[in-house]
Amino acid sequence: MIITLVSALLCIIYPVTAQVTTINNSLRLHLSSQDIKSKIKNSDNLLQQGKALYDAENFVGSINILQQAVEQYRTEGNKLGQAVGLSNIALAYQKLGLWQEAKQAVTASLKILENIKPYLLVLPQTLDIQGNVQLNLGQVEQALATWQRAEVIYKQLDDQSGVVGSRINQAQAWQVLGFYRRSLTNLTTWQEELKSQPNSITKAIELRSLGDALQVAGDLKQSRQILQQSLEIAQQLDSPENISAAWFSLGNTARVEQDFKSAIAFYQQAATVTPNPITKVQAEINQFTLLVNTGEAATAQKLLPSIQTLLTSLPPSQSTIYARIHLVQSLLKLETKPEAMAQICATAIEEAQNLADKRAESFALGTLGSIYEQTKQFTHAQKLTQQALIIAQTINAPDIAYRWHWQLGRLFKQQGKIPRAIAAYDFAVSDLQTIRSDLVAVNRDVQYSFKESVEPVYRESVALLLQSQPSSQQEKTLDKARQRMEALQLAQLDDYFRQACIDAQTVVLDQVIDQQNPTTAIIYPIILPQQLQVIVKIPHQPLRNFTFNKSQSEVEAILTQLREYLLEPDRIEEVQLLSQQVYSWLIKNIELDLKNSGVNTLVFVLDGALRNLPMAILYDGQQYLVEKYAIALSLGLQLFAPKPLAQQPIKVLAAGLVEPPPEFQQFPPLPEIKSEFNLIAQAGVSTKQLLDQEFTSTSLDNNVNATSFNVLHLATHGQFSSRPEHTFILAADGAINVAQFDSLLRRRDETSLEALEMLVLSACQTAAGDNRATLGLAGVSVKAGARSTLASLWHISDRSTAILMGEFYNHLANTKITKAEALRRAQVALLKKYPNYESPGFWAPYVLVGNWL
Repeated sequence: MIITLVSALLCIIYPVTAQVTTINNSLRLHLSSQDIKSKIKNSDNLLQQGKALYDAENFVGSINILQQAVEQYRTEGNKLGQAVGLSNIALAYQKLGLWQEAKQAVTASLKILENIKPYLLVLPQTLDIQGNVQLNLGQVEQALATWQRAEVIYKQLDDQSGVVGSRINQAQAWQVLGFYRRSLTNLTTWQEELKSQPNSITKAIELRSLGDALQVAGDLKQSRQILQQSLEIAQQLDSPENISAAWFSLGNTARVEQDFKSAIAFYQQAATVTPNPITKVQAEINQFTLLVNTGEAATAQKLLPSIQTLLTSLPPSQSTIYARIHLVQSLLKLETKPEAMAQICATAIEEAQNLADKRAESFALGTLGSIYEQTKQFTHAQKLTQQALIIAQTINAPDIAYRWHWQLGRLFKQQGKIPRAIAAYDFAVSDLQTIRSDLVAVNRDVQYSFKESVEPVYRESVALLLQSQPSSQQEKTLDKARQRMEALQLAQLDDYFRQACIDAQTVVLDQVIDQQNPTTAIIYPIILPQQLQVIVKIPHQPLRNFTFNKSQSEVEAILTQLREYLLEPDRIEEVQLLSQQVYSWLIKNIELDLKNSGVNTLVFVLDGALRNLPMAILYDGQQYLVEKYAIALSLGLQLFAPKPLAQQPIKVLAAGLVEPPPEFQQFPPLPEIKSEFNLIAQAGVSTKQLLDQEFTSTSLDNNVNATSFNVLHLATHGQFSSRPEHTFILAADGAINVAQFDSLLRRRDETSLEALEMLVLSACQTAAGDNRATLGLAGVSVKAGARSTLASLWHISDRSTAILMGEFYNHLANTKITKAEALRRAQVALLKKYPNYESPGFWAPYVLVGNWL
């Protein structure tokens, strides 16, 4: 009898998303080695039948046959047969998303295998399966240990492919745990090892797996290079299947890079070359989706006949079900005839039911409900959505359930059933919170669809809450709304960094201002599609809110124009006019209360396009806001336990770079950095300096871990983008990207007893119009345990920067004031004492994020 098992090169199983179908080569049954086959009776063909059903993606049928095989082996007393059957059952359960069942099966298999000596290849292969189950159950450290053990056994058995697969899995586990640099270093090391191997199909597959892993790790440039190598080897060896798979992976990487033109071309190549009709239809659907999303509907329509012909000709399988669902999700954006879409969904539902694939059935039913929602047939839409939800809940799949709770919320709202709509949105948000860590540990398809599939849940929920609040429950409703916006901020930060960011002990801001800092008020502006809502917390007063009937597009137009004027020194009047408009939204209604309450500090929890503006420039007609109040920004209702920096000596580790590296000549020199450092030292601050060639990524790493400091001051060009791979600071030896920088600070946080009180980035800039760019700026320090960050939103004269930083440190070191007040005084000094720098463009861009005390 032939025994089958998996060779898991890349064990992370990716969830279905509404965006792009992906080829999953991660778990495939194959024929195992001869030494296993010889130990099991050749007459028995049950495992072969199970393999055939697995390959046909009839996973429930495969499980049923494999369970019969396991029972037969148990009767015969054949331990190895039982173990192999149980391992394959675990694989099939994984494909169905039934992780607890998979865990039981693989645990039972390993219990048997541990007692069979010497170890056979089936043991590390089964450990690979167990690691994958553990990862998907959120047991990342256990998964890492399992894959490390698998690697050791693969080495003992001299199985190089197994070693590479386990190492790639380990790298992904390190990535999920937040050890970016270690993950990337390991992947790069294994790339070098692969180079020395002769070209073969195995090498092409291993390189492709490595390229896919690098894509998940966020190193997209390296991912594309490695995938190109895999493609070239596959072409040399004339392997159409692997040529197509390489093109497909290149398409996935280009899509994540947002290089949609290249992604479409790569998917087209994959569809042209592949001998596999499933791969062909997936590649064509990916092309179709990207063409629809980029506004090329006419070109997309030309692909439809081929897609529909392929889908009709293919036998039922999990892949064809999801292909149909993804096709419909794109057709919905084209307002296709509902009858045609409904027929595609009906086929998907029937196939899912025949295959007993509950996850697929839930997706198909819910997608059919989306069609009825679009045609405003709310009763039918609601019935289908509820059926989909019940299935998702039955199989404990909150990653699906949140979608159908959200859909029900929309349906109830459109029918005027507001309480039921609010309840449905509450469940959707709760589901998203449940899967928070899972959402960021999976394929970057989730990131790609975050703006469409996650963010609207929070925003629509808040809009519903604020538009329907009864006066008797106003404060409770306002508190719920701002907590929901905080959850969105954290979800955006998690999505940005691809991992859950804030797990440290935090305190509620309200407690800080009511009990410890009663001179601070908190302002929460919320940009909704048709309204601007402003929630205000003044010490010892109930929450209140103000509503402005300004659409999101109107608000964003004013904010965008204001940001542009701020960068032009001769536009002071225009800046004041527009910033007075923003002042009227955020401050004017509470002017008197702020004054009467003795408030001297304003903390803003900003939303959307407001993040691109420094609140210091808000203008009341006579004064800028910074002339009256110290100002800080916060990510949400919570922050690390506050502790004034003024209570402890300031010790600065300062690193600066005058001349950018040769490959970054788009950035100008910063000749005033030496002056900036001298002014900091003159303020009486203990300082260790790394200047120019002394400031490399390695020297910074060494000093961060060996030097005693509580302020890290980086006077070098930095760039913050909505894409982490384009977010970096410059050192003499090149760019340190945001993930590497986070890893560097995280190691210090784990080993040092001295907290990093403040990170200062004196020459960084954020991309204008990029609402997510400041997430990187704010998130770097919060994620690494720094209590606050002082940074610039755009690049300004480095002479004015030197003056402002000198003033800031002088006030901070020599007077017992808060960081926010020290920054306010430094900005006002630049505004009033230095005529050359009175334009807001010079003094306004500096923002303090996090703990303001």
